[in-house]
Amino acid sequence: MKRISSTTRVRLAAAPLLFALTAIGSGVFPGSVHAQTYPVDDPVINAMWETGVIHSRVEELAHELLDVIGPRLTGTEGLARAQDWLLSRYDEWGIEAHREAYGSWQGWEQGLLHVDMLTPRRTSLEAKLLAWSAGTDGPVRADVVLPPTSSDPDSLASWTAAARGKFLLASAPEPMCRAAQELEANARQETVDALAEERLALRRQWGERMGIVREARSPAGLELAGVITSRWSGGWGVNKVFSAGSDVVEVDVSCEDYGLLVRLAESGHTPHLQIMAEAERRGTVEQFNVIGQITGTELPNEYVLLHAHLDSWHAATGATDNGTGTLVMLEAMRILRETYPEPRRTILVGHWGAEEQGLIGSGSFREDHPDVVDGLQAAFNQDNGTWRFEKIDGQGFADAANHLPRWMNPVPTEMASRVLLELPGPQANAGSDHTSFVCAGAPSFRLQSPYDEYRQYTWHTNRDTYDKIVFDDLKENATLAAMLAYGASEDPNRFGREQANLPGADRMGNARTWGPCRAPRRSMN
Repeated sequence: MKRISSTTRVRLAAAPLLFALTAIGSGVFPGSVHAQTYPVDDPVINAMWETGVIHSRVEELAHELLDVIGPRLTGTEGLARAQDWLLSRYDEWGIEAHREAYGSWQGWEQGLLHVDMLTPRRTSLEAKLLAWSAGTDGPVRADVVLPPTSSDPDSLASWTAAARGKFLLASAPEPMCRAAQELEANARQETVDALAEERLALRRQWGERMGIVREARSPAGLELAGVITSRWSGGWGVNKVFSAGSDVVEVDVSCEDYGLLVRLAESGHTPHLQIMAEAERRGTVEQFNVIGQITGTELPNEYVLLHAHLDSWHAATGATDNGTGTLVMLEAMRILRETYPEPRRTILVGHWGAEEQGLIGSGSFREDHPDVVDGLQAAFNQDNGTWRFEKIDGQGFADAANHLPRWMNPVPTEMASRVLLELPGPQANAGSDHTSFVCAGAPSFRLQSPYDEYRQYTWHTNRDTYDKIVFDDLKENATLAAMLAYGASEDPNRFGREQANLPGADRMGNARTWGPCRAPRRSMN
């Protein structure tokens, strides 16, 4: 396929400015450089602003999805209820929508969890059950045990016997659970450096000790009562909570409480715990995407796709990963239905399942719908946090410079001036569903919000809840998504698929290449 290697210039339709966009590097400029404020000349854009910003429904929808339905882990009833809810909303708004099966997963339901320390003093611990973990048959009481320090056969045999029926502390403790940016702002540099060295040493030591456990036998083979881990996120009171890896109960304990358990065990004041975990594994259950559409009037076999993953992890309610993305696309479809009911091209919405397990829902849709991939004019994905959209990466498509600025051009400056376009784009972030289509050479763009706080505090954590959403920003994001879909639908020209050279180098120092598509894992087995 032809690669662009010369400088490309783009003139924005409503602005007398030129921008140099190199294919080897990446041009960066504001998404809107005109002085166009609301209201604008385009009546559809004005109607979208009124519907999406002035008469937004995102707060109501967020409450229903996040507070009432809650977490949406793959294989759980929470995800199925969320899909039912989406279908009912689309039906209410007169938008055709349906479930589409793509595979299966392990069915699982969690109930109540209590983790309590009974000795050397009595207190309840902050904990979450790991995804797909086994439960307990009522309360289970046992001491904790530290991993072995020696792989000597005699020592290991002695440790294995002593560990039977106990709760294994399987993670390295943190030397301090204080947010790094505050430590760096207020502590002496030698303190910061010493803590960093201690953290590295603890992780190395625990890695070696748990390596001995794995070589000896699995946690189930050790006849442990359960496994206790702690995956601190680097912020106050925040842990990342993922999946279990054994057939015994597995819980994640907060950074502070986990450190307490380790210190007590090391000092000889061995904690005695009680864990009561309600959980049920329900065998294999079918999994679905939810697909909606507003059929095009002139080019029904060309498509604009709005998409976001619906599934979440389970330790909180998945508000910013990816409740906000789900709400952006749901609300954008409502805006489009009310203000642009007869689009030129067909507008699709995809609410994917199992993104967290490896882009499974979107990858399956790509495999199952080559007609949509071939006819795709543009796709827009949202999958990180709250705050306003700040950047759109052209994903290395040479033609991005000829389309994205024009689609942004009528957008009111109140929104567009905050968005940077990187064109043709570096493909800088490959972690979400947009890549399920980019890998096939189909134009799919990520509507990106700021990352740092999201990564530290809400991404896959126990604090990813409704209260973290900035609704003024969410209203504008949904409205902008609708405006971009409108621009892409009305564009008289088809988006080309010529690939530009990607800037930078891979880990081996070679020129970066466009990665191939990976087959989605359609079942847990």
